[in-house]
Amino acid sequence: MNNTDKTTSITLAHINDTHSYFEPTSLQLHLQIEGETLSPFVSAGGFARIATRVAQLRSDATRMQKEFLFVHAGDCFQGTLYFSLFKGKVNVDMLNALQIDAMALGNHELDMGNEPVARFAKRIQFPLLAGNWDLSNESPDKAHTLADNPLIKAYNSTAQCARWIVKGEGQDRVALFGVSIDKMADIANPDWDTPFINAVDVVKQTVQAIQASGINKIILISHLGYDQDLELAEKVDGIGVIVGGHSHVLQGDFSDLGLGKQDTYGQKVNDTYVVQAGYYALALGHCDIEFDQSGRVVRFQGQNELLLGRRLFLDASMNQAGLDQRYLTACDYLNQHPLVVVCKKDPDVHAVLCEKYMPQVREMQQQVVVQIPHSLRHVRIPDEHGPSQVAPLVARGFYEAMRKRGYPVQFAIHNAGGVRTSIQEGPLTTADIVGQLLPFAIPVGVYQVKGQVIAMLLEGAINNATNNGVDGTGSGSFPYTHHLQFEYHAHLPKGHRIRQLRIYENNQWQPVDAYRNYYGASSAYTIKGKEGYDAFSELTETPKMSNLTMADTFVELLTTNPKIIDKPVSYDFFSYQE
Repeated sequence: MNNTDKTTSITLAHINDTHSYFEPTSLQLHLQIEGETLSPFVSAGGFARIATRVAQLRSDATRMQKEFLFVHAGDCFQGTLYFSLFKGKVNVDMLNALQIDAMALGNHELDMGNEPVARFAKRIQFPLLAGNWDLSNESPDKAHTLADNPLIKAYNSTAQCARWIVKGEGQDRVALFGVSIDKMADIANPDWDTPFINAVDVVKQTVQAIQASGINKIILISHLGYDQDLELAEKVDGIGVIVGGHSHVLQGDFSDLGLGKQDTYGQKVNDTYVVQAGYYALALGHCDIEFDQSGRVVRFQGQNELLLGRRLFLDASMNQAGLDQRYLTACDYLNQHPLVVVCKKDPDVHAVLCEKYMPQVREMQQQVVVQIPHSLRHVRIPDEHGPSQVAPLVARGFYEAMRKRGYPVQFAIHNAGGVRTSIQEGPLTTADIVGQLLPFAIPVGVYQVKGQVIAMLLEGAINNATNNGVDGTGSGSFPYTHHLQFEYHAHLPKGHRIRQLRIYENNQWQPVDAYRNYYGASSAYTIKGKEGYDAFSELTETPKMSNLTMADTFVELLTTNPKIIDKPVSYDFFSYQE
């Protein structure tokens, strides 16, 4: 292609899986310099640095008369106190401040159901690409709906393809659309009336529809995962670039920084280039692309860049940078590294965080909920030292919070993997609970269930956790309960391993009636039937989700009844191996 007028040149910048990491991260690198290992701590990433680097790239593209695109490949929700505290409001303001052109819908956007996404989408200033999300049968009775929002480029059920956006003009037009994990109901909590369509089918049909509209230059923003993106490039022709997320792959060789080595940036499969830019807003990916008139990419050049502040610290205390030769050597090494960009924070983007949200986060980090008189141990599966002392308290938090709000809850079940740490002696802050102990902002739900199904739930979860007759998914499924007692007989036939199942009612323990309905509380993740909790599919009524997260209920429990920590935690679990 000798005549450059016949090509369409664009600069594409991208991020993914930022998970509310708006502030820079303290990151330790490991540098091999002249036979010596230096392990400095650096200030890495953050939205303000991303804004600075994007502004540079945008300016360069404008000077060279190129189209500039900046996209997010999904999973901006969850991750830090900024999400736990503000439930998406900060995400809106910070993404708007970055001036992104589009974002794909990630699975963590739907951890709390559709409503947070609907609220988010009402305030964003960019399209949300969700091309295989079918909103055509969404109930109009909801307080916050999605189908009527023109910024959501969802599945077009009439044309049976994704809706797309167009950048550029004339023969230089480029179409962008997005798809998300089609098994969304298995790993997140989309509402029942808004299912996801098979991603590969939607991509094939959308590429055909875009080409039929007269556009042959196509970019897909995907939240399917890296391996799935590579497979998609193998199966579907006509896509120039797939910008991916979900699997946190930082393409490129960062091994000399101590950050490992992944595939080369821009893996080419057939005529499609696949890119992904890591996670937690540490890095920015960007590439220069040229499409020929047939829509094929004839030039691709780019890389992921780790964005760092100018200072580094040779010890974790960060009391002083030091000016010795080792420090200067490390600075020179990073300044000259081809995959590192040292840049300042954009003052306007940084101000959004500092002025509106950071003070409350800092306050939460200092806010003591309760003084812990002795450490509380958390293990997933009971061992020779006993069961978890934390998970039953978390389950009790579910129970108490739902009872307080008028739900007739009689018991609670929580999976061990939903609790992430033990609790140490001393002050326990809100930040400790929200940011470390129960970091996933997943709502607590209430459900009606027959007694025999409670037994099925408990057995299925333990079978899964212990690989007893099933190929389990890990120990995180092990059930901890409040107001339930039971025995698990590992040697008995499958389906008959729960014995002596009792529930605490009317101030006494009573046998659970197999045919009676009871009301329970669990996290929305567990209620979805994941990881051994398949029996939740036996529910005859749709569970009701509260607007309280797991952390909310635990903070409320300890605030209302701080003395509960002083009492020994009992957990009535018995396992007989014969």
